[in-house]
Amino acid sequence: MLRYFLCDLDETLYGPETGLWVALRERINRYMLERLQIPPETVPLLRESYYLRYGTSLTGLQHDYQVDAGDYLTYVHDLPLADFLQPSPALNAMLARIPLQKIIFTNADAPHAQRVLNQLGIARRFSRIIDIHTLEFVNKPRPEAYTRALQRIGAQANECLFADDALRNLLPARELGMLTVLVGGAHAPSPNSVDYHIPNILGLERVVAGLFGQVY
Repeated sequence: MLRYFLCDLDETLYGPETGLWVALRERINRYMLERLQIPPETVPLLRESYYLRYGTSLTGLQHDYQVDAGDYLTYVHDLPLADFLQPSPALNAMLARIPLQKIIFTNADAPHAQRVLNQLGIARRFSRIIDIHTLEFVNKPRPEAYTRALQRIGAQANECLFADDALRNLLPARELGMLTVLVGGAHAPSPNSVDYHIPNILGLERVVAGLFGQVY
């Protein structure tokens, strides 16, 4: 029986049209340039290689440059969120109707997640934030991140519905037995890669209604 809704944060609860993730990516570039003195022509390719290899730039930078995670996360997330996000009454109302315990599951840190939730006007809908500190810096899509998340909330995989904008983050969750929802993306995922694909997070209500046998 479904009991929990695990939800990614960035570009899942809000869309790419906000420009926030582009700005966060630029902050990562600036950190690599300013804090670590990495040559500018190297930064984009190095950041991309870290993402592909480790899932986050932070993990790669910790491995190669022993960066301080707190300094990195504070620097990267130092953005005026009101320039990118506005309260979403529709999202707040939709989440209120979802009959599952709602938990953020993110590779970011809790302060950033809390600021995003506050700015969207949906903080009260989520009972917990499982962030990179909670996971002890084992990030998605590493399988251990999912088992750690389940342990922290005392849940079984088959009790969880998990939504993320990155297909690669959904595959280990589905392998464990979670129901998975890909949010966004211009192209439909390949068959049997995820359970559901929705254009944006507001499409979640139709998925949940179907799972509970409700007429939407």
